[in-house]
Amino acid sequence: MLHVLISASRFSLIIFMAVYTFYSFTALKSNIKPASQEKLFKKQTRLMYMFLINANLILYLLYQDVRILILAICEIVLFMLTFVIYKKIYSNASKSLVNNMCMLLAVSFVILTRLDIDKAIKQFVFAAVAIVITCFIPIIVAKLEGLSKLGMFYGIIGIIGLALVLVIAQTTYGAKLSLSIGPVVIQPSEFIKIIFIFFVACMLKDIEDFKYLVKVTIIAAIHVLILVMSKDLGGALIFLVTYLVMLYVSTRNPFYMFIGLVAGALASIVAYFLFSHIQARVIAWKDPLSVINDQGYQICQSLFAIGYGGWFGTGLGQGMPEKIPVVTTDFVFSAISEEMGVLFSICIIFLCINCFLMMFNISLQIKDYFYKLIALGIGTLYGAQTFLALGGVIKFIPSTGVTLPLVSYGGSSLFCIIILFAIIQGLYVRENNEDMEYEEIR
Repeated sequence: MLHVLISASRFSLIIFMAVYTFYSFTALKSNIKPASQEKLFKKQTRLMYMFLINANLILYLLYQDVRILILAICEIVLFMLTFVIYKKIYSNASKSLVNNMCMLLAVSFVILTRLDIDKAIKQFVFAAVAIVITCFIPIIVAKLEGLSKLGMFYGIIGIIGLALVLVIAQTTYGAKLSLSIGPVVIQPSEFIKIIFIFFVACMLKDIEDFKYLVKVTIIAAIHVLILVMSKDLGGALIFLVTYLVMLYVSTRNPFYMFIGLVAGALASIVAYFLFSHIQARVIAWKDPLSVINDQGYQICQSLFAIGYGGWFGTGLGQGMPEKIPVVTTDFVFSAISEEMGVLFSICIIFLCINCFLMMFNISLQIKDYFYKLIALGIGTLYGAQTFLALGGVIKFIPSTGVTLPLVSYGGSSLFCIIILFAIIQGLYVRENNEDMEYEEIR
């Protein structure tokens, strides 16, 4: 009987996610009426709750652990609280981004409950604390003035923070990433991403001359170089891409983008010859089967899992994702593909694309150039991180050790992404409030 329920569940989970994803893009149509859009958002919410209930009931029947049911109830309460905050208190917030954030978190909670219930509980606590703390960010961003006048302050703080990581951080999988403060382990580079976006937006909103542009580029390059020295190549790529996109939009000069990409490519070649763990990842990317018992083991297990799951997945608890090293962080997408199916995973990719498009759409709507650049930077950072995370898992690019936003396990990464979502919600609320005030004046 349980086997029948699991088989039925894997198809229902795909249907819930597919319909949810379809509604996400339908709601983006320019000619859709507000009333129809609101109905779609409500349907998405119901689908998310159905997904959570379905998946957690199957997991409970499999493992008979009452913590699964308690955690599921807590997750539903958390999402209800989130909807109250962003749909009632912030009535002008982007409901599409709120729904997508919660749906991706729901997927994270389910797959982590399947893999490691203790980590699922920690992930829930991280998310709950982050949502409660960041619920004040939209109003702060919407009301606080003077954020655009602290450019050099942001730059100095970012460099000091990254330098501190370089000197005293713990080495994790070949890179210096984490700082331990008692029982708490944090990755400062995750939060410095936010500071970096504000630095670049401050400095590029009013470009004075070429000399000024060179000074800004040098400071940005110092951020990237420190990350390279820390052997955090994934973080360095995210910083570089974010800066280049913001620079191109500010200057409208494709030559600067070209020079930046060439410099990045040359730096990658140098890093390859300097760092042995980079060489190992490139070898594993080029021909993982030839080194399956060594450097290629992780990526091979990832590809085997994705292939074994097929289009419809094996069903929750029926696969072997534990064979993939660091499956809860860097390779969580492989575990999802194996047990929930490639179709389900494709929907996750489209949801990430939907978030990316929404962020850029918000950037286009914002009139204030400083806030426009911040929204652009957030969208670029989110897109770059998602691309690196997914590309490494499917062997499209060498693995960079980057987590999939909102889905992978990790306190610092999760907290940073929820902060970014809260900031862009604040920018959206601010823009809508200004438009409403303008209409009232008219």
